[in-house]
Amino acid sequence: MAMRSTVSRIRLNRFMEGCRRSAPRYFSDDKGRVLSEEERAAENVYIQKMERERMEKQKLKAEKEKAAAEKQKILQDFDITQSSQRT
Repeated sequence: MAMRSTVSRIRLNRFMEGCRRSAPRYFSDDKGRVLSEEERAAENVYIQKMERERMEKQKLKAEKEKAAAEKQKILQDFDITQSSQRT
């Protein structure tokens, strides 16, 4: 019995050590082949470009929403002053 638990502990420790090691990460395309270094670099550049464009779009959208909110606030203030002047 003691021998079995020792063996299972050793296996468990080896398994856990294997999880901690960092293995090189290989990228592949949809066809299953490993990409070359140039292809990975080109893919990284493309991904960064897409992320940059997405961030710019989000920034422009936020600026438009902020401008629309400010415009709405100004219109509300104007309406309040107009209604108070009428009475």
